Amino acid sequence: MISRDEAWELVKNWTDSDRLRIHALAVEAVMRDFARRYGQDEELYGLVGLLHDADYDRWPSEHPNKIIQWLSDRGELDISRAIAAHCPSAKNLRDTLLAKALVASDEIAGFVIACALVRPERTEGLLPKSVHKKLKTPAFAAGVDRGEVAEGLRLIVEIVGGTVDEHIQRIIAAIHEKRGELGLVAQVSN
Repeated sequence: MISRDEAWELVKNWTDSDRLRIHALAVEAVMRDFARRYGQDEELYGLVGLLHDADYDRWPSEHPNKIIQWLSDRGELDISRAIAAHCPSAKNLRDTLLAKALVASDEIAGFVIACALVRPERTEGLLPKSVHKKLKTPAFAAGVDRGEVAEGLRLIVEIVGGTVDEHIQRIIAAIHEKRGELGLVAQVSN
């Protein structure tokens, strides 16, 4: 399996946008947390999260085909298939826990970061009800596909149980744990 260091180098080489690099790190954190909680391979899940948008900056119109091909050429078929499944047009590939976990982590991780960035406390004290409220505001983080957020949360509740709020809280906690690396340290008032 590709190493985490190799994967991060690829992300850095292919992704100029700090925003997209932060997104990759956030989805990696959420995927690793999911793997730990549900007895899955943390490295595999983390790599899928880290690499899922690696080609987006350089080849947006071909996303995710470049990263899928790069991984397939190296024999990383589980990773490439899960990444292919995160595209709304590939719902037929969402038949593994790995693929479903990525769909349930991708858009919502970006949305949680957007929610945190408008709060001086960032992720500190961020609650699922605040995330739900922002999800109902189409102008807020308009680039986040609300349909994919809902589908991802539906898939994850269906396969591992729990509630939508429990999963959102888990995602907030995973992002909060990496807040320094993600630029989400609370703003201190003087």
